[in-house]
Amino acid sequence: MSSSPLTILAGIISQGVQDLESAYSNHGLSFPSLDEPFKPGPLDDNPELGAATRLIVAAAYQIIATVRPPLETIQDYAPAMYLTSSLGLIDEINVADALKDAGPQGLHVKDISTKTGVVDSVKLGNVIVKSIFWLGRYLILSRLVARVLRYLASRHVFQEVAPDIYANNRISSILVKSKPLEELKKDKLTKYEDAPAAAFVGHVADEAFKGAAYLSSYIKDEPTDVDTPWNIATGRKGSIWQWYEEPDNVWRYHRFTAAMKGGADRFPSTIYTESFDWKSLAPDSVVVDVGGNVGKVTHELYKAFPHLKFVIQDLPPVVEDAKSFWAEVAPHAVKDDRVRLEAHDFFQPQTTKEPAAYVLRLILHDWADSPSVTILKNLRATAMPNTRLLVFEGVMPHVCPTPGGPPPPPSPLLGNLGAGMGAFITMLDLQMFTVFNGQERTVEQFSALGSVTGWKLEAVNPGPLTAFIFAPE
Repeated sequence: MSSSPLTILAGIISQGVQDLESAYSNHGLSFPSLDEPFKPGPLDDNPELGAATRLIVAAAYQIIATVRPPLETIQDYAPAMYLTSSLGLIDEINVADALKDAGPQGLHVKDISTKTGVVDSVKLGNVIVKSIFWLGRYLILSRLVARVLRYLASRHVFQEVAPDIYANNRISSILVKSKPLEELKKDKLTKYEDAPAAAFVGHVADEAFKGAAYLSSYIKDEPTDVDTPWNIATGRKGSIWQWYEEPDNVWRYHRFTAAMKGGADRFPSTIYTESFDWKSLAPDSVVVDVGGNVGKVTHELYKAFPHLKFVIQDLPPVVEDAKSFWAEVAPHAVKDDRVRLEAHDFFQPQTTKEPAAYVLRLILHDWADSPSVTILKNLRATAMPNTRLLVFEGVMPHVCPTPGGPPPPPSPLLGNLGAGMGAFITMLDLQMFTVFNGQERTVEQFSALGSVTGWKLEAVNPGPLTAFIFAPE
């Protein structure tokens, strides 16, 4: 008698848990507790354990979806906006930071409210003037914070260690920022420096959350004067990039870049150094990092392949930041003309003629097909027959198994592993559309994008970021 899907899914979870605990035991470690703050460990980036974890998560979610009454699942999914807004609140008022030094004993919600500045402790101390008003406001706001924290703790973000007393746990602790609490309350511009998880929450709960509320209206009403649901939500024309340049929104741009930097830093440098035969390029061949930000990818290539020359292109403010970056990490690179920093808009004709290679890292997913075509055509216009275009992007997998695609996961798991892998990139796809009018693409869509711009897809090298290698047609 064949096993039922539930039994198979339970077996996947059981085997995965055994693999995790065995690996940690072999290193003399116990698997981290959910109740303790996150601490980086030697097995965090282990690829085999990462694969086991994805299978466990995919199977666990599929079991829940299978056994839970359908109505309860819909009742869980439909009001998910409260999860976003709750995370956004605790990120904005720095709750995880307030709990950082409290330890496992935690803080009462009244003390959390005071420490975070939700209520002003000076006004609370004024018992002569309007004392009843401030006491009432204090109680209301404290209770609201308690309700939000209880909502999150019920979903394993924070822990309630005693009635109305909360502490950080493994999940909430990654929202702790790098600066002291009092400094966080005073300086929005640098608040999210070196705090990528908190920056991601802030961006999603602000720009993306507002736009998502108008996703349905955008699709149904088909507006012709705006590009994204975010435009409808904010009543603004033009792109969010223009909005970020306004003085009141510069801090939001810094938050966005902090979130993106954290996401990019998760990818190992071998993605860029091993996805192409850089050693085959002749000495002094020029590699152009298009939209390369300060040049972190170029820095990895520069260290690994000193026989090459590099050009890093981005908009003027970013180039100014790049000057500081290279002065710190490789001060002689620019002076020796091994690295050139160039202000350039990739929607304009390419200024570097006949390079050996162009590199685009996480650029095309910011844009819809039409602007992406412009970017790629500009590069094709200056390419030599032996120029190669390297595009590093995530790949949108189909939910079902696909002929000729990667080996499918064990049945009955979804072809894209559902919550184990596919959930994130499908979320990111809607996020890119809602805010930027961008999209994540399938392999077929990347190939088609190349074809209409004069580039032929030669190779697809899978990994945490997939490397698409194009040659001129």
